[in-house]
Amino acid sequence: MQGTILIVDDERTICHFLGKSLEADGHSVRVAASAAEARKVFAREEPDVALIDLRLPDANGLELMAELRESSPGLHVVIITAHSEVGTAVEAMKRGAFDYLAKPVNLDELGVIVRKALSTKRQSLELSHLREARGREIGLDFVETRNPRMLKALEIAREVARSETTSVLIEGESGTGKEVVANIIHRSGPTVAQPFLEINCASLPEKLLESELFGHEKGAFTDATSQKKGLLELADGGTVFLDEVGEMPPAIQVKLLRVLEKTTFRRVGGTRDITVRVRVISATNRQLDREVVSGRFRQDLYYRLKVVPLSLPPLRERPEDILPLANHYRERFNGAFGKSFGRFSPEAERRLLKHPWPGNIRELKNLLERTILLERGDRIEERHLALDAVRSAPERNGLVAGLERLLAGEVPPGGISLEGIVEHLERAAIVAASELTDWNQSRACAILGINRDKLRYRMKVYGIHRDETEEKLRRVAE
Repeated sequence: MQGTILIVDDERTICHFLGKSLEADGHSVRVAASAAEARKVFAREEPDVALIDLRLPDANGLELMAELRESSPGLHVVIITAHSEVGTAVEAMKRGAFDYLAKPVNLDELGVIVRKALSTKRQSLELSHLREARGREIGLDFVETRNPRMLKALEIAREVARSETTSVLIEGESGTGKEVVANIIHRSGPTVAQPFLEINCASLPEKLLESELFGHEKGAFTDATSQKKGLLELADGGTVFLDEVGEMPPAIQVKLLRVLEKTTFRRVGGTRDITVRVRVISATNRQLDREVVSGRFRQDLYYRLKVVPLSLPPLRERPEDILPLANHYRERFNGAFGKSFGRFSPEAERRLLKHPWPGNIRELKNLLERTILLERGDRIEERHLALDAVRSAPERNGLVAGLERLLAGEVPPGGISLEGIVEHLERAAIVAASELTDWNQSRACAILGINRDKLRYRMKVYGIHRDETEEKLRRVAE
């Protein structure tokens, strides 16, 4: 990989030999004998890598490095130093230098360091582009919001992003956009160029979750064949997003509390404290205050996570946002699938506004993706929308009556809805098993004969959440 290299050194011989070596590797070389000349080069073009001597006739090399990196944060600087100044070069690396070369410069070492610097810069640019694309995608989901509660939540999120607050707790039902808001917080402040790493606390066994968060040392357990850095260490300076934090096991809650209180932790099997500066954003669809009262979640950790609380309203409480969001996804998936649905019919719009959206924005997005992929036409009709609405008592009773007539050997008028019957039975079984086990998912799975992933998937599909179930069942039965 070739690039443009700036050499800043007042010794002409060194500049000549370093330049010839770099040009032989295919790089473009620019030379400056002083800090003033280096500034003129930067005024004309921006090099990829700068080789800067520590001692310049008109400036200190470290000061010039700081100045150039301030105007060009993506610049990789390699310090050139005498053997007696290696300690200063190491200090330069702590201040942001990519590496250093000691005089007399080994040309093979020079080539390796420059290639590594260019490769690292390319990877950083690619990652930046990916983050930018990801930010555009997730940010659009809220551009059209007109809901006062959602606008207030976004206002707080952007205010938090500009502050030094390290902990944010986002509460809301599944599919309301908690991950999106976490990304907005990360991207709206000075951490935008730093890592944003996320983990679902409910998706991993305890030992694996601990290793993913904190890392481990070689030999810490049977499969630990090498040292591994955890997300907290990798995200230093950036953000860690803990989704479904209410599912975090008690032992890991203790370790996370220490990170929030002392900004230090140890890898699994480690003996050395590691210090990090990281913002922790947590999300939950549970009411953690009730989890604290029940003893399932630590009170001290709860208050540490909830330095800034954010509550996202469900989509059914944002009726003014339903059609703008639907049109946003219509346009997005039109482009993705090469379709040309121009609008929704009035009947389709009324259906969208009437639907209770138990799966919230995620359900709306999936509906539009499926509809635009499978259907044809110049507008989206009501018949195109395969919505599984929360059924009223007459509908539910009709399902049961139809099934009873079919089992009795009769043909029900109009037939039956097999999917509706399956949904009704699965929903009722999950709620009953959950209530019977006080919402202990492991025990509920044992009763239902399914694993936790399948249980959680069905709960999300049917919009089943603890503490909201009585209200939803009442709405179904009325």
